[in-house]
Amino acid sequence: MSGAARGARAAGRGAKVAGRGARVAGRGAGTAGQYAVSQARRAARAEGAGDSGLSRLIELHAFNAAGDAAVAISLAGTLFFQVPTGEARGQVALFLGLTMLPFAIVAPLIGPFLDRFSHGRRWAVGATMAIRCFLCWVLATAVVTESGWLFPAALGCLVASKAYGVTRAAAVPRLLPPDLTLVKANARVSLAGIVGAGISAPLAILASTFGPEWSLRYGFVIFVLATIWAIRLPEKVDASHGEGELVLTGSTTGATSGKRPRTRIPAAVAFALRANCGPRWLSGFLTMFMAFLLRDNPIGDWKPEILLGAVIGAAGLGNTVGITIGSMLRRLNPAVTVVLALLADVAAAVVAALFYGLPSLILLGLTAGLAQALAKLSLDSTIQRDVPSRIQASAFARSDTTLQLAWVIGGFIGIAMPLMPQLGLGIAAGVLGIWATFVLISRPGRQAPAPAAG
Repeated sequence: MSGAARGARAAGRGAKVAGRGARVAGRGAGTAGQYAVSQARRAARAEGAGDSGLSRLIELHAFNAAGDAAVAISLAGTLFFQVPTGEARGQVALFLGLTMLPFAIVAPLIGPFLDRFSHGRRWAVGATMAIRCFLCWVLATAVVTESGWLFPAALGCLVASKAYGVTRAAAVPRLLPPDLTLVKANARVSLAGIVGAGISAPLAILASTFGPEWSLRYGFVIFVLATIWAIRLPEKVDASHGEGELVLTGSTTGATSGKRPRTRIPAAVAFALRANCGPRWLSGFLTMFMAFLLRDNPIGDWKPEILLGAVIGAAGLGNTVGITIGSMLRRLNPAVTVVLALLADVAAAVVAALFYGLPSLILLGLTAGLAQALAKLSLDSTIQRDVPSRIQASAFARSDTTLQLAWVIGGFIGIAMPLMPQLGLGIAAGVLGIWATFVLISRPGRQAPAPAAG
């Protein structure tokens, strides 16, 4: 046999071996993926969550986070880094300012309005997904053609995402299994979001290598699936039998003919909600202020995209750590935790203003994420303890609306702030310090014993 023939045969054997190796690797990757999905679904159905229907909401939240991650990755290189700063700040300030009106006036009416109609909440959750589905398709065209719809569609996605948070908060108590506390249920939903974003981000980045519009089209597909998932939520998500309404003033009244019973918000819940407004305000402020600051004033030779990614990544890590701590601790003192979270944000903002640099910004992002997660879990625990079960859904909807409004106000101030790091961060620290003082002064004189959070 000639040398050429032997070489050809050897090459053929090598190709067959390589082919078998690729097939084995493919089967291995597929098996690993199936195992990961099966384990995630098993965790979502644990402790009665599968029987109560909570697992469907957990899976829906994973889809929600996956879609939001795709939108954020696509816009990271277009919305903030390709439009002139002055034009971008002006447009974002205008549209973000307009979103404050619905949050301040319309959002508190959504819960009571939907309670009067069958299938209201499932369709409301589905609508927040369908709106983002449509806007992703609009954005995919806008980022290519540099259309004027870029900013309105991007901010529409943001508002729909926040509206989803409000509607989801009202759904969780209805799907709570007997063996699971509300704090742990919320922590499990939040962890599902982190997992969903973590899985989706690499896929969105891969799609964005073909152009930013492709990660948005990927997001479009995610939100199509999420819309279907939302409509398939259990029917008891729509149930409002026996529920009341939480009001900010007035006294507790019984049910009257044709009207829902109304209950005044407990002092401990009001205190925890006020304390939560600080970390949520800081989150909105940092999101907008840092996006513009790091683009026009990068630190050293670092690229703006890398700097912003480091700060956002630190905040995400802090949020994950906070949620994990909240789900693992057996006891959590809400009144102490919300105060410590607010004071930690003040301290981190002061450090970032005095020692401005990448390490201090990462510390600020980490602290902000950690504080926001622990403060929110503490608020959930307080509502679970002090608000009657028949009106907990109304309480969660109202508290989440208030926190989303605090985020919007923080974002508006962040984009209106001069792009001077020490000045902007110093003002943020001052605002948080004043708010912390107000919160401490308004603290109820006597607190009920801390509930078990685990």
